Amino acid sequence: MSIPEFVYKIATEAAFAPSRGAASFAGMPIDAADGYMHFSTADQLPETLWLHFAGQEDLVLLAVRTADLGADLVWEPSRGGALFPHLYGGPLRTAAIAWEAPLRVGPDGSCTLPEAVR
Repeated sequence: MSIPEFVYKIATEAAFAPSRGAASFAGMPIDAADGYMHFSTADQLPETLWLHFAGQEDLVLLAVRTADLGADLVWEPSRGGALFPHLYGGPLRTAAIAWEAPLRVGPDGSCTLPEAVR
Protein backbone atom coordinates (compact mmCIF):
# COMPACT_ATOMS: atom_id res chain seq x y z
CA MET A 1 0.00 0.00 0.00
CA SER A 2 1.26 3.45 -0.91
CA ILE A 3 0.90 5.95 1.94
CA PRO A 4 -0.70 9.20 0.72
CA GLU A 5 0.81 12.58 1.50
CA PHE A 6 -2.35 13.66 3.32
CA VAL A 7 -5.19 12.12 5.29
CA TYR A 8 -8.31 14.12 6.08
CA LYS A 9 -10.21 14.83 9.28
CA ILE A 10 -13.78 16.09 9.18
CA ALA A 11 -14.81 18.10 12.22
CA THR A 12 -17.52 20.48 13.21
CA GLU A 13 -16.48 24.10 13.32
CA ALA A 14 -17.55 24.22 16.99
CA ALA A 15 -15.29 21.28 17.89
CA PHE A 16 -12.25 22.53 15.98
CA ALA A 17 -12.43 26.30 16.63
CA PRO A 18 -10.85 26.19 20.13
CA SER A 19 -7.83 24.37 18.66
CA ARG A 20 -6.89 27.14 16.24
CA GLY A 21 -3.70 28.58 17.64
CA ALA A 22 -3.41 25.74 20.16
CA ALA A 23 -0.89 22.90 20.12
CA SER A 24 -3.41 20.13 19.58
CA PHE A 25 -6.91 19.07 18.57
CA ALA A 26 -8.59 16.33 20.63
CA GLY A 27 -11.01 15.36 17.87
CA MET A 28 -14.71 14.66 17.74
CA PRO A 29 -16.77 12.80 20.36
CA ILE A 30 -16.60 9.58 18.29
CA ASP A 31 -12.79 9.76 18.42
CA ALA A 32 -12.83 9.91 22.22
CA ALA A 33 -15.36 7.08 22.40
CA ASP A 34 -13.37 4.82 20.06
CA GLY A 35 -9.95 5.62 21.56
CA TYR A 36 -8.40 6.87 18.32
CA MET A 37 -8.89 9.64 15.78
CA HIS A 38 -10.71 8.75 12.57
CA PHE A 39 -9.33 9.94 9.24
CA SER A 40 -10.15 9.27 5.59
CA THR A 41 -8.06 9.23 2.47
CA ALA A 42 -9.05 11.42 -0.47
CA ASP A 43 -10.76 8.42 -2.10
CA GLN A 44 -12.66 7.58 1.09
CA LEU A 45 -13.90 11.13 1.79
CA PRO A 46 -17.05 11.12 -0.38
CA GLU A 47 -18.45 7.97 1.23
CA THR A 48 -17.50 9.12 4.74
CA LEU A 49 -19.28 12.42 4.17
CA TRP A 50 -22.35 10.68 2.73
CA LEU A 51 -22.58 8.12 5.56
CA HIS A 52 -21.77 10.27 8.57
CA PHE A 53 -22.26 13.95 7.72
CA ALA A 54 -25.25 14.26 5.37
CA GLY A 55 -27.12 17.52 5.92
CA GLN A 56 -24.38 19.16 8.02
CA GLU A 57 -23.24 22.62 7.00
CA ASP A 58 -20.88 23.86 9.70
CA LEU A 59 -17.96 21.52 9.01
CA VAL A 60 -14.25 21.97 8.50
CA LEU A 61 -11.99 19.68 6.49
CA LEU A 62 -8.46 19.32 7.81
CA ALA A 63 -5.65 18.10 5.55
CA VAL A 64 -3.10 16.36 7.76
CA ARG A 65 0.42 15.43 6.65
CA THR A 66 0.89 11.69 7.13
CA ALA A 67 4.66 12.15 7.52
CA ASP A 68 4.02 14.24 10.65
CA LEU A 69 1.99 11.48 12.31
CA GLY A 70 4.70 8.81 12.26
CA ALA A 71 4.06 5.43 13.83
CA ASP A 72 0.93 6.72 15.61
CA LEU A 73 -0.92 6.53 12.27
CA VAL A 74 -2.27 2.98 11.90
CA TRP A 75 -4.07 1.61 8.83
CA GLU A 76 -6.93 -0.69 9.87
CA PRO A 77 -9.68 -2.51 7.96
CA SER A 78 -13.09 -0.86 8.12
CA ARG A 79 -15.93 -0.44 5.61
CA GLY A 80 -15.77 -3.34 3.19
CA GLY A 81 -12.28 -4.26 4.35
CA ALA A 82 -10.74 -1.00 3.10
CA LEU A 83 -7.80 0.24 5.15
CA PHE A 84 -8.64 3.44 6.99
CA PRO A 85 -6.13 5.71 8.75
CA HIS A 86 -6.50 5.99 12.52
CA LEU A 87 -4.37 8.08 14.86
CA TYR A 88 -3.45 6.53 18.20
CA GLY A 89 -1.31 8.00 20.95
CA GLY A 90 -3.10 11.18 21.87
CA PRO A 91 -4.49 14.28 20.24
CA LEU A 92 -3.60 15.55 16.78
CA ARG A 93 -0.79 18.09 16.85
CA THR A 94 -2.11 21.12 14.98
CA ALA A 95 1.34 21.62 13.43
CA ALA A 96 0.55 18.52 11.31
CA ILE A 97 -2.41 20.30 9.67
CA ALA A 98 -1.35 21.57 6.25
CA TRP A 99 -4.59 23.42 5.53
CA GLU A 100 -8.25 23.64 6.45
CA ALA A 101 -11.36 24.43 4.43
CA PRO A 102 -15.02 24.97 5.29
CA LEU A 103 -17.28 22.17 4.16
CA ARG A 104 -21.01 21.65 3.80
CA VAL A 105 -22.74 18.42 2.94
CA GLY A 106 -26.14 18.34 1.28
CA PRO A 107 -29.05 16.38 2.76
CA ASP A 108 -28.38 13.67 0.17
CA GLY A 109 -24.72 13.44 1.21
CA SER A 110 -23.42 15.37 -1.79
CA CYS A 111 -20.44 17.64 -1.30
CA THR A 112 -17.99 19.58 -3.40
CA LEU A 113 -14.52 18.94 -2.07
CA PRO A 114 -11.77 21.56 -2.23
CA GLU A 115 -9.52 21.24 -5.30
CA ALA A 116 -6.54 20.66 -3.02
CA VAL A 117 -7.89 17.26 -1.92
CA ARG A 118 -5.64 14.63 -3.45
